[in-house]
Amino acid sequence: MTGPSSPVATASPTVPAPARAPGTAPRLRTPRVRTTRRHTAGRPRRSVLLTVLTALVLLYSLVPLLWLVISATKTQEGLAGSFGLWFNGDFALWDNIRATFTYNDGVFTRWFLNTLLYVVVGAGGATFLAVLGGYALAKFDFLGKRAVFAVVIGAVAVPGTALAVPTFLMFSKMGLTDTPWAVLIPSLISPFGLYLMWVFATEAIPTELMEAARIDGASELRTFFQVALPLLAPGTVTVLLFTMVATWNNYFLPLIMLKDPDWYPLTLGLDSWNAQAATAGGDPVFHLVITGSLITVLPLIAAFLLLQKYWQSGLAAGSVKE
Repeated sequence: MTGPSSPVATASPTVPAPARAPGTAPRLRTPRVRTTRRHTAGRPRRSVLLTVLTALVLLYSLVPLLWLVISATKTQEGLAGSFGLWFNGDFALWDNIRATFTYNDGVFTRWFLNTLLYVVVGAGGATFLAVLGGYALAKFDFLGKRAVFAVVIGAVAVPGTALAVPTFLMFSKMGLTDTPWAVLIPSLISPFGLYLMWVFATEAIPTELMEAARIDGASELRTFFQVALPLLAPGTVTVLLFTMVATWNNYFLPLIMLKDPDWYPLTLGLDSWNAQAATAGGDPVFHLVITGSLITVLPLIAAFLLLQKYWQSGLAAGSVKE
């Protein structure tokens, strides 16, 4: 019994359960959960602005290539008398290709072989040296490592054209100008490739794996070639593509180093053909220049398509933290 001052406990009214048929189990109400739409990696969020910008970049990249392909099918007269982005009446692509390789005693073939020489020796050597240097800087500690890092970063910031004149004066003193060595030796140095391999090797090669190889009795040379080098394959291909494109399109360095047309690369040789129209009594061969330019870009396109799985994984390396 409660007094007047004591709190009175009041019971909440009970809500009767809904009637159900005899012999049936009671139904349980499941709470309604509000679902939210989530964008997963498989279905990324679409952006109209990003799509438009990508389309503009794609158009900017493909229109010159399309013009090059269409113009390579025209004759010298057809280039001046037709619209640039549409075909002419005569399809002269095969005749232009044949004339390109036979014009001026087939010097285009010599220029093509020279370019291959510069790319194989120059770009290949630059890639190998970048892999060696990046591996050493990433996995070994030595005195002056920070100074080397500062020098590499400074070399990346300096454009190649700023070093062309000092390089020419140095090679002139050594008597190496107008020789292939004047193009090959500078091409062996790639500060950007060294820095890229340095960063890639830091994350791609576990230190524990190198220590395990040393415990098993492997020398440093064997550890590099059999353990580290396979792990550096994506970065190596990426650096190889960068140095190959830079060497293949190199124009200014051969321009100041070479005088003999027999040692010209494709860039310098096609420029000499293009300059014939401006000389007195020169023979304009714009259709051969355009066809030669198309032939020049085809190996680069093939290299990117064949090696894309390697360089794409190399560019994405280190982007995800484990």
